[in-house]
Amino acid sequence: MKYIGAHVSTQGGVENAPINANAIGATAFALFTKNQRQWFAKPLEPASIEAFKQNCEKFGFSPAQILPHDSYLINLGNPDVDGLNKSRESFIDEMSRCSQLGLDRLNFHPGSHLKQISEDECLKLISESINIALEKTVGVTAVIENTAGQGTNLGFTFEQIAQIISGVDDKSRVGVCIDTCHAYAAGYDIKTEDGFRRTWQKFDEVIGFKYLRGMHLNDSMKGNASRVDRHNSIGAGFLGENAFKMLMADLRFDNIPLVLETPDESLWPTEIQKLRSWAGL
Repeated sequence: MKYIGAHVSTQGGVENAPINANAIGATAFALFTKNQRQWFAKPLEPASIEAFKQNCEKFGFSPAQILPHDSYLINLGNPDVDGLNKSRESFIDEMSRCSQLGLDRLNFHPGSHLKQISEDECLKLISESINIALEKTVGVTAVIENTAGQGTNLGFTFEQIAQIISGVDDKSRVGVCIDTCHAYAAGYDIKTEDGFRRTWQKFDEVIGFKYLRGMHLNDSMKGNASRVDRHNSIGAGFLGENAFKMLMADLRFDNIPLVLETPDESLWPTEIQKLRSWAGL
């Protein structure tokens, strides 16, 4: 079964995310459990937690259909000690918030070396950060999102992601989210049938489908290997519709949240319905 949705608003409280997802015809959704541009936020209210769980049950959203995202400020590979510690504390807080909401995964951008340390040193710090977070939390998987490789961001190659995973002690609680725009911008040609086949074969060989916990479905405003992270609406960018048709027809992408982060929110109901039709739903 394909679970398809979008990253919805939590304005007015996290309990509104399932309502907003249901309103656009989604069977999956992503959310921020707090303001994504703040390091920390006040604790979730017990009433808000209970309402979130009730609304998820009401609209049929299980944890396997929900992909929370952490703050954009967090850099788990930060070469600055103070910045790294702050990032780790914030990430642990985000993991704990997911646990309180009954969610089983947290999506995050791995980290950036900021031209101050080597890539290998940065990747090692990211693994260490994940280990610390897993030791201090329960029940939530840390889900590494691939990046476009813009600036000093790491995690844009399957090998870099595999290197992070190799340094994680509890591999049962680490996973991967693949963003289609980021993958294409990083140089993975998922647009053509041959490129799609080769990309996912390499993914399985280097990382393994057993680690795939979610996807972000975004077209790209920039070309293959541009290393520029700019999302576009489905079919309106360089990827075009065919890449998403192939994804929707592929059983390897069943039973995980498939989440739109496309720029025109007014198109989400249409995009979801289009993706569902390509999946035969």
